[in-house]
Amino acid sequence: MKRILLLLFILSQFSIIAQTTISGKVTNKKNSPVIGANVYLDGTYDGGTTNDKGYFSFTTNEKEIQTLVISFVSFETYTKTAKVSSFKNLKIKLRDDINALDAVVINAGTFEAGDNAKVTALKPLDIVTTASALGDFVGALQTLPGTATVAEDGRLFVRGGEAEETQIFIDGARVFTPFTPTTNNVPTRGRYSPFLFKGITFSTGGYSAEYGQALSSVLTLTTIDEPDQEKTDISLMTVGLGVGNTQKWKNSSFSINTSYINLAPYNAVFKNRNTWNKPFQSANGEMVFRQKFKDDSMLKLYSAYSYSSFDVLQDNINFEEGFRLALNNRNLYFNASYKNKFGNNWKYETALSYTNDNTNIKIIDDKINSNDNSYHFKAKLKKRFSSRFRLNLGTEYFITNYDEGYTTENNNTFNYGFDNTIFASFVETDIFFSKKLAAKVGIRAENSKLLNQFTISPRTSISYKPGKTSQFSLAYGQFYQNPNAEFLKFTQDLKAQNASHLIANFQSVKQGQIFRIEAYYKDYNSLVKFNNNTTNFNDNQPNFTSTFNNNGEGFAKGFDVFWRQNGKIKNTDYWISYSYLDTERDYRNFPNAARPNFASKHNLSIVTKHWIEDWKSQIGFSYQFASSRNYTNPNEPGFLNNKTKNFNNLSFNWAYLIDQQKILYFSVNNMLGTKNVFGYDYKNTPNANGIFERQARIPNQDSFFFIGFFWTISDDKKSNQLDNL
Repeated sequence: MKRILLLLFILSQFSIIAQTTISGKVTNKKNSPVIGANVYLDGTYDGGTTNDKGYFSFTTNEKEIQTLVISFVSFETYTKTAKVSSFKNLKIKLRDDINALDAVVINAGTFEAGDNAKVTALKPLDIVTTASALGDFVGALQTLPGTATVAEDGRLFVRGGEAEETQIFIDGARVFTPFTPTTNNVPTRGRYSPFLFKGITFSTGGYSAEYGQALSSVLTLTTIDEPDQEKTDISLMTVGLGVGNTQKWKNSSFSINTSYINLAPYNAVFKNRNTWNKPFQSANGEMVFRQKFKDDSMLKLYSAYSYSSFDVLQDNINFEEGFRLALNNRNLYFNASYKNKFGNNWKYETALSYTNDNTNIKIIDDKINSNDNSYHFKAKLKKRFSSRFRLNLGTEYFITNYDEGYTTENNNTFNYGFDNTIFASFVETDIFFSKKLAAKVGIRAENSKLLNQFTISPRTSISYKPGKTSQFSLAYGQFYQNPNAEFLKFTQDLKAQNASHLIANFQSVKQGQIFRIEAYYKDYNSLVKFNNNTTNFNDNQPNFTSTFNNNGEGFAKGFDVFWRQNGKIKNTDYWISYSYLDTERDYRNFPNAARPNFASKHNLSIVTKHWIEDWKSQIGFSYQFASSRNYTNPNEPGFLNNKTKNFNNLSFNWAYLIDQQKILYFSVNNMLGTKNVFGYDYKNTPNANGIFERQARIPNQDSFFFIGFFWTISDDKKSNQLDNL
């Protein structure tokens, strides 16, 4: 027995001698101890935790090379592979996990909305419940800072830029003609339904190198990946009707939206200043098919078709019998996108779009027919090499075939147009130095065959987060855009227009509230100028005899403020936007640099929504203010020498929940009937006293009323078109 005990004692001593002690201390970047961190050898049961001073110590029988793992919530997991004997008295400093919810976000110049957005400015729901938006996604975006109120137009004018300087993308593919054509002083609308989109990213400047051919702004729309259930939506409105249906299967789904709009009944009840020989009417349809595959890849097919027409006679000071415009427009848009993974965590996305837009216009006795066929092909690769470094690169190809024919009242016909291809590539990296500091660095290269021009666009931004709720950002970028079709159809002896953006941003985000202030400076070069060989500066459209060059330039500078609060006041959501803009341009047929007539120095929007439980209703108000805009008075010396009065618009809406799936909706735009003036048209020739008589440019109607009944039929009998109203 004594021999056995002696043998066991000797063996135990050998075992103790064979064991290795692993020890060290774990701290954060401020050298404070990390308490309770898990420390272990990968693939074994050997390990321990750090004490209140950050120290750990445990023994192991493992030999040779092993991997030591240290992990703790909100820190990156630390690993070290070496001989076990070297794991003694280690000094380990854990790095912040930049994937944490409070990590820095690169967001200068960008508003995001959607389920995955860390900062939500506007959701699709906001679009249909904002009083002044009238259900149009562009109308809702016009309540954000950086946009200008150009009520007679309806498109997005961003930070001193024209509407054509903003480009729109759906699922990564370009939308070439996103707006319905209209007539003078009647605002256009976007063609697409907001209910098909899960997310909206609106960049007011300094946007990613992934996007090009936009001098001022990019708006990206992302369709829903998977609907929650099958349902049918029915809309009965004072201006028309609509029907939508969604079908859902195990790995696929299909949604369709159709609508028909006819303003004849509305015009019969509410008289307006125009004489409609044929009232505005449109037929629209959208379809989305989604297919998920076993490897988590996703295919989306999106298609939209619209037809619109009208024939109107408008009072015009230069036409005794009025100015007649008749229009028929047919628009087809198709979009396909596919995304998947391959290799070592690589992701790839492909997208393509096709647009055919055909417009027939009759201006008094002249006729214009235009046909636009445009294509966009895009392929993109993404890889996350680590939590601190991400790579995004890709290439894309744009093709445009534009033809237009002009027939005079004497049947003389002129044909013109252009063909162009643009090849572009981009590469961009996201670098996270810590949870508080990150940068985005990218470059974009483009080659235009038509202009025979190659351009390089560097883009960079950096963000720093000093606290849990606040963040500073800086961004700089160079941006190029080919001249518009209104120029290229007459001449191709031009080059790309360009602008540089410099942006400084501060943002504070807390539960239920956002505060954001952003200053910017934009420098424009190579803008298109033309000469119509006339002294009438109100004749601002190029023609056959115009001469063109790229000698234009300009600047835009200012700051934007945004404040939104939801829930601090019971059942109330509101936001306030203010923009200050100082801008001048010497472009088009301007004789000298001046503030363009679409640019207001001050723009203010106030939107509020309040839920009244006893009434089962949400009421909302929207107020828009824009300071005076320039116009040219030929009776006085100078160019753009006079100013309009300020613009004011107070709108109201009321949504009544008849039951969970039936909603009665009422809205009135400009409820006070404010007499807004957009500018003035002058006689081409002076009267007997040498005075040019004038006529105010005013809306077709001072106020617009809308009543709609929306009914959703679904399996759960709970969802509706205005979810979470």
